[in-house]
Amino acid sequence: MAEPERTERRLRPAPLLFEPAEAVTDPEHFFDLESIEDPRELLARATELTVAFRAAQDRAVEFQALAAAQLADPRRFDRLAPAAIAEQAQWTEDYARKMIEFGESLLRGGDADAS
Repeated sequence: MAEPERTERRLRPAPLLFEPAEAVTDPEHFFDLESIEDPRELLARATELTVAFRAAQDRAVEFQALAAAQLADPRRFDRLAPAAIAEQAQWTEDYARKMIEFGESLLRGGDADAS
């Protein structure tokens, strides 16, 4: 897993539309991309989705880091060791420590790019 990082410029992601339940059961269906016949339109929409998924992944990593830092907080009576956080998140212990540090920097409101 790559180290957490934030980009200087936030791209404005395309809205992610929820898939209807019947579409999810169709393995060929993916955000209605398979129905777009114009390659220019397909490229544009697929690119929008790529940007949206990347932005969502970045935000999810930030929330993982916040949670890891909160779980490791020594002021908590039920705090977890980095090894326990790593096991729960399916990370290596080293990566868990880095995520805890990243989350602590986010909680302090500091520069999140310092990883």
